[in-house]
Amino acid sequence: MWQTETGGIMISPLPGCTTTKPGSATFPLPGVGAELVDDEANTVSLGGGYLTLTQPWPGMLRGIWGDPERYADTYWSRFPGRYFAGDGAKLDDEGYLWLLGRVDDVMNVSGHRISTTEVESALVSHPAVAEAAVVGANDATTGQAIIAYVILRGGEEVDETELRNHVAHEIGAIAKPKSIYLTPDLPKTRSGKIMRRLLRDVAEGRNLGDTTTLADANVVNELQRRAQETPAED
Repeated sequence: MWQTETGGIMISPLPGCTTTKPGSATFPLPGVGAELVDDEANTVSLGGGYLTLTQPWPGMLRGIWGDPERYADTYWSRFPGRYFAGDGAKLDDEGYLWLLGRVDDVMNVSGHRISTTEVESALVSHPAVAEAAVVGANDATTGQAIIAYVILRGGEEVDETELRNHVAHEIGAIAKPKSIYLTPDLPKTRSGKIMRRLLRDVAEGRNLGDTTTLADANVVNELQRRAQETPAED
């Protein structure tokens, strides 16, 4: 785990030293302190919480030029004395850290909180799937609906129903995407970051707005076309 703001990797296995678990970031590197906390800033030792850094290191972001208040408000105000950039995580019974993605990327489906990262991981565990991106879209029945965009591996063929059932097997029926769009590409910036805002806009039929930062703006046009042609599952 690392961020542009941290200036380097903060949580990672050490080759030859750390016993890994596929999908887990494992433990903070030596000299870095990381803890999970709940909404009241109480330390969480098992289960889900907010990922905070208690011992930063010198390479981390120290301010925003000309706007120190914004820096303090964005990274240090939610949990005083702790660096928090908006990520959720969970700790298993052996103390391993599992990243769940940004807390604003946690969907509320019929009262169940489901991480977009969790559903994406379930999708890419299918042997036919190369890449997946998941967003929550407004839904009158469930509050939010799970919408998935999937890139298949070359030469592979699989239908949406099989992928939905695969997610249900991996996580549970409540996590089955309402819609899955098979696509040859995803909207990404020139640095390779998936533009989830645009995926939510496509899912909810909104105007896409500015797409000038995309590496290939034609990708969203294709996604819009597929969204209009693909019926949602029950």
